[in-house]
Amino acid sequence: MRISVVGGGVIGLSCAYRLAEAGHDVTVLTAAAPGETTSAVAGGVLFPPLAANSARVDRWTAASVREYRSLGAPGVRTARGTYLVPREAPVPSWALSMPDLDHEPGRLAFTTAMVDTPVYLAWLADRVAALGARTEYRTVSRLGDLDADLVVNAAGLGGGRLAGDSTVVPVGGQVVHLADPGLTEWIVDGSSPVLRHVIPHGRHVVCGGTQEPGRDSVEPDPGVTADIVRRCRELVPELADAPVLGAKVGLRPFRPEVRLDREGDVIHCYGHGGAGITLAWGCAADVLALV
Repeated sequence: MRISVVGGGVIGLSCAYRLAEAGHDVTVLTAAAPGETTSAVAGGVLFPPLAANSARVDRWTAASVREYRSLGAPGVRTARGTYLVPREAPVPSWALSMPDLDHEPGRLAFTTAMVDTPVYLAWLADRVAALGARTEYRTVSRLGDLDADLVVNAAGLGGGRLAGDSTVVPVGGQVVHLADPGLTEWIVDGSSPVLRHVIPHGRHVVCGGTQEPGRDSVEPDPGVTADIVRRCRELVPELADAPVLGAKVGLRPFRPEVRLDREGDVIHCYGHGGAGITLAWGCAADVLALV
């Protein structure tokens, strides 16, 4: 079938890959190149938020971890790391799909995939093109205006607007890139309201971050940059002398839960918040099944 995929971030490209691989005539419609999407700002360590316990999230996470391990894509590798959580928090159900899970009160340790998102997204866009899909750079105002047999709404923050869904809200996230001093493990501190994460990618380390509901600007705040650097150097002292390379801001498309369903000739797949990289391949498999 002729299928238009609206959205060129990790969700849209993963869906386009699966659909083109299955033989459909796919066109990706996006206003931005892969490296300019919110997905490209993500730290890229694979696991969903602590509270995201649901059978769908567990299944999507497990499917994505398996896919990233087998892709052989540039920018993707596996590493062991530590997730600090409130001491009273139970082990989340998605964690059971992680290899070599080790847990104790206040701490989960496991091996998962780490994705250098700009590098990986460029590769994924090239693979989508190699499968015969086309990409058109333009803004879509109405899904009903598209000339296609089916439309996949994977437009991230714009997905809610296109679907008339007011539950999708932007939550700003600022990160800072520091030079990588040779870190071998990632660490995410989710034990307090102020998130901290340190995710090494070889040449740089993604340090974060912020959760800013309603933010509409992607211009980095120098004061926030300084605060992130301070907090992450406290968390990982090896970063004490690492030069600051720059800062980025993404607007995460948050929704109370991911929407993935079919409505007539439209398949909606949006509202992934900060977990798009984590859930992408699992969601793409469900989109293909709905097609």
